[in-house]
Amino acid sequence: MKTVCEGINLSEAVLKVVKACAVRTTVPLLECIKLSARNDELTLSATDGEISIQQTIKAEVYEEGEICVPGRYFSDFIKKLEDVQITLSVEGGRMEIGYADSQSYMQVLAADDFPKISTDISENSFKMDVADLKKVINSTTFCCATDDSRPNLKGCQFLIKNGSVCVTALDGFRLATITAPVKSATADLDIICPARTLSEMEKMLPSEGETEIFVQRGMILVSVDDTVLTSRLYGGEFIKKENIIPKSFSTVVTVDKTALRSSIERAAILVRSDKNSLIIFDISAGRIEISSNSEIGNVQEPVKAEVEGHDIRIAMNSKFITDAVNALSEDVIKLSFNNQVQPFICTNSQDINALYLILPVRTANNA
Repeated sequence: MKTVCEGINLSEAVLKVVKACAVRTTVPLLECIKLSARNDELTLSATDGEISIQQTIKAEVYEEGEICVPGRYFSDFIKKLEDVQITLSVEGGRMEIGYADSQSYMQVLAADDFPKISTDISENSFKMDVADLKKVINSTTFCCATDDSRPNLKGCQFLIKNGSVCVTALDGFRLATITAPVKSATADLDIICPARTLSEMEKMLPSEGETEIFVQRGMILVSVDDTVLTSRLYGGEFIKKENIIPKSFSTVVTVDKTALRSSIERAAILVRSDKNSLIIFDISAGRIEISSNSEIGNVQEPVKAEVEGHDIRIAMNSKFITDAVNALSEDVIKLSFNNQVQPFICTNSQDINALYLILPVRTANNA
């Protein structure tokens, strides 16, 4: 293989595909980027077995071929050569990287056993405005689980029917759900997409317009310009949110989002090293009193609010409530409670398409 390309093009492509390289694995090829030089194009591919990313760039190909290079090392090296033309040539078990008047060498592996990446995924599809897709991704993925004990919870459920999509994520302690319009769909769909896949998808989407996402046989594909992302979907049943979200509430609080967020963030500072980062809401007529207490010190401050219903004192993880408040889009938000041990929800005051549910923390006073 021998090919010549611009450093800036190669660097941008490498930085995109290296995100799909496995970090810790017993299969060395999954830590690699495959380079395929054919027909005046250089295609870079990487996969960790779950997510795959391919990027194609223009190149002068003098000798066709394919090879696998160590992903992280190649990425770090090439991003230092963005302002020069680069020549890649392979001979034996190493690749020569030529730039300016210099040559460097890197050990490579044969591409024969590199996993095949299928891009023939077109059975079903749905289209969304890019802005709406980015919004549902950013509004839910932070609530996905990060451990492997329940794989389904590491992803978001996309439930598509009747011209809209409902996206839901939960990790056992909190839940996020949001509804957005769909431009078109070939069929009703119920899929669970890994949160990591959605995060990478969001990064590659353009700033405006619409995009089409393809689904087939437990796989998902999205293509933007010369970049193609494919990923496995999680199987099995997703938890039904209708069984978790309370239908009615005994206390409803309407509050200014900025004032509430600022107070929570100050209270969280002194408990950020604690396991649960515990803060307490003491809700009574006309206000929420927010407090935290640790060996470092304590915070206790009131925030004005409209309170309907019973007084309540409830403890919660400060990160969970901060994430929920930040994800809401309106200046005024609502918090709805039943008691100090049942889940409570956070929503916008007017637009209720997004909802966040949080499980309180049991303390000695409410166990």
